[in-house]
Amino acid sequence: MTEARRVVIESFGLPDVMRLETVTLPECGARQIQVRHTAIAFNFIDVYDREGRNSKNLPSPLGREAVGIVEKVGCDVTEFKVGDRVAYMDGGLGAYSDRRVLGIDRVVAVPDDLDDETVASLLMKGLTAQYLIKKTYRVAAGDLVLVHAAAGGVGQILCRWAKSLGATVVGAVSNEQKAEVAKAAGADFTVDYTKPDWPQAFLAVTGGRKADVVYDSVGKNTFLDSLECVAPLGMMVISGAASGPIPDFSPSRLKKLGGLFLTSPSVAFHYKTREALLEGVESLFEAIRAGIVKPAVGARYSLEQIVQMHSDAQARRLMGATIIVP
Repeated sequence: MTEARRVVIESFGLPDVMRLETVTLPECGARQIQVRHTAIAFNFIDVYDREGRNSKNLPSPLGREAVGIVEKVGCDVTEFKVGDRVAYMDGGLGAYSDRRVLGIDRVVAVPDDLDDETVASLLMKGLTAQYLIKKTYRVAAGDLVLVHAAAGGVGQILCRWAKSLGATVVGAVSNEQKAEVAKAAGADFTVDYTKPDWPQAFLAVTGGRKADVVYDSVGKNTFLDSLECVAPLGMMVISGAASGPIPDFSPSRLKKLGGLFLTSPSVAFHYKTREALLEGVESLFEAIRAGIVKPAVGARYSLEQIVQMHSDAQARRLMGATIIVP
């Protein structure tokens, strides 16, 4: 029997509802493995899980993504063996732990040329950027792209990847420090979306041109203004809701603004099958090796610091990817 430490919530709410507990892991069942985590990724969706936006099941573990080493394998597992380095995302809640047992459907092998923190910081965020830029809207040379939260983990990847495809990139950020981070990640221009006149600032830096695609991960505080920045027949992509769900609005507004397209995609839809997941992962790993996608770990926390980490995230004190070292 193996003991593990994990973060759990027994009620939904503020960061202090999270607590660390010790549990006994079950034995591996069919098509399951036991993994000792070496690097755990924080994603803003973890906040939504903690607040109860995605589930009503309690008590609940937290965390969706991690990298680690296989310690045990169940029957019928031929893809992995003890000692293999693996990563997973969206494999069920429970990544905020030093060890766990999980099914192998969402598990992938980690190549020898990529280190644990690189993969942990880029797997879900990189796959999110990959489908946003390659599938949701196929960014091409000459496009004008507006990326919200451009200094964040996904935001920096979007800036780099879009720039590598020949797009002009405007990064929307919340302060001057983050503006410098976004520029370093490839943004040609930046605007401060916390200022009431930010859409006018956006049009000023683009010479009056509106965006072919807007990736808005902020949500409530920016959505309606973001619509005003989309070119006729352009696409508005809701890629997150860091400030809260988008406000109600009439779909006729899309017509008035030029027949805009509006979508709200997710990792779960784009990588539903294992085949699609493996194809996306290979595309991401190739982009990492080519230097298009780069790790940008901005902070590291321990499992004991999980409450502080969530507090810092919601206070917008984090930049780049955040890693939990168990």
